[in-house]
Amino acid sequence: MQKPSRRTLLRAPFAAAGAGLLAACSDSGSEPSSGPQHTAGTAAFVPQGPRGYVNPSDPEVLAAERKRGSGPVRMIKFTAARSMLDLGGRSVHSWAYNESVPGPLVRVTAGDVLSLTLSNQLPEKTTLHAHGVRLRCDMDGVPDLTQSPIAPGTDFIYRFVASHPGTYLLHSHVGMQPDRALYAPFVVDDPKEPLSYDQEWIVVLDDWLDDIGGSNPEQVLDQLKPGGSMAMDMGMGMGPGRGSPSPHGSAHASASPSASPSKSMPMPMPKPKPKGKGKTPMGPDRVLRNSHSQMLHGEGGNVAYPHYLANGRLHTDPSVFRCRPGDRVRIRIINAGSETAFRVALGGHAMTVTHTDGYPVQHKRTDALLVGMAERYDVLVTAKDGVFPLVALAEGKKGKALAVLRTDKGRNLPAPDARPAELDREIVPARRLLPAESVAMDDRVPDRDLRIRITGTMQKYDWGFDHKTYDVRERHAVRAGERVRLTLINATDMWHPMHLHGHTFSVGGISSEGARKDTTIVLPHRKLVLDFDADNPGLWMLHCHNQYHSESGMMTVLGYKK
Repeated sequence: MQKPSRRTLLRAPFAAAGAGLLAACSDSGSEPSSGPQHTAGTAAFVPQGPRGYVNPSDPEVLAAERKRGSGPVRMIKFTAARSMLDLGGRSVHSWAYNESVPGPLVRVTAGDVLSLTLSNQLPEKTTLHAHGVRLRCDMDGVPDLTQSPIAPGTDFIYRFVASHPGTYLLHSHVGMQPDRALYAPFVVDDPKEPLSYDQEWIVVLDDWLDDIGGSNPEQVLDQLKPGGSMAMDMGMGMGPGRGSPSPHGSAHASASPSASPSKSMPMPMPKPKPKGKGKTPMGPDRVLRNSHSQMLHGEGGNVAYPHYLANGRLHTDPSVFRCRPGDRVRIRIINAGSETAFRVALGGHAMTVTHTDGYPVQHKRTDALLVGMAERYDVLVTAKDGVFPLVALAEGKKGKALAVLRTDKGRNLPAPDARPAELDREIVPARRLLPAESVAMDDRVPDRDLRIRITGTMQKYDWGFDHKTYDVRERHAVRAGERVRLTLINATDMWHPMHLHGHTFSVGGISSEGARKDTTIVLPHRKLVLDFDADNPGLWMLHCHNQYHSESGMMTVLGYKK
């Protein structure tokens, strides 16, 4: 079977838009020039914290980037701005990249240099994080740790070598911004792609509440905290602060003594006045109570989202992917949600898992997948003749996202309430996936052991590590060249999708036998052992990718000692 041609790939959803944004040039090519700009190369950022650590633009970081090589420069531009978005029959005001949800596909080839100019037209500061990419530290997009956040009306150029092929995700890393539409798929193609397939389908999943009935993410975070609507329901009283959004980038901002707690986040767009009994200017109560997931060993989540999206569309008006019967289709599944795991299956089809978080695995057949926030899975399917629902159930919650694979010429679509039988059949968890030989880690004895407890409760909403909330000045020390064993001990009643910036790890602490990932689920009252090589100097965030948990303090920093 022939490998897909460039023309075939460009028929995939998002690809035409992404290709239109990309333009190759030489290393000496000029950068975009509209608006005030800066890069870490011209204004190295030094965060607060103890001395003796490698800072984001230090020589060690630049040396590691040089080792990645330098290929053609791919220049694109994102504008983050207030936008009116069509979710498939329902229009909402939100914040988005280039006025689309998801944002346009960014696609390069491994070895290329990505030069992405982010123009901030939002009413507040922002950044952009290339999730899962092993890149130079000063391009990682963490506000007040790897860069100063981008002020409204200014630009920032993210420039780095995309050295490893895979399926990735671009998203804001400021406050609750990722729970709007500030995300986009990012694909790094392998110039020596070993897989053979005829078509490609990118499926981006999301949970959505912004501008629905007057909701926005900051309000919902406020509802979850003591004094919010959950506390009221438990008879704890209203408490201070109820009725106004939480401060901008609460967990990030609290780490900096210079942050001003008096500055509240501007509202994303003018909101319609709430209608109906019981609605307040805070928007409807979005706290989810009594959710349960057997797969997640407890609660599925704590936010009751009114909608779930696949490729930016509601399940009542799904996006449709067309191919021919017998085509072999590569599906890149990306969970861009902020508080929802999805159980994903394609009706009438088995899936063969080929990659997780961008890294190849030994091929494994499954009927369904559980995809935590910010996880990515690549699968292969052989398309049958007909029309088939790809369903993403909100695990432990009510609701689903829906997309459609079609090989016939009919007009009928699956019912919005379609539930493929595959959803209740075999589901292969990440811990049972084995790495492809090309990416398996060797059986080296760890040089350093880090043990971190995941702590916090729903009652206090005091999520953190080792009973501490995020402080940009704290460091968990590692040294370049070490094999590090990171043991995460979940001492909470909630599951957490844990993400380590700038690295990949072996899941299970069994070296060559653990799949390579950058984001993984840690179940309640369980521990997970992760091995990684300290081969990317700088300051790197470790955090829960439940956006409501991270912004409540469940973030910390791994720092390379000089």
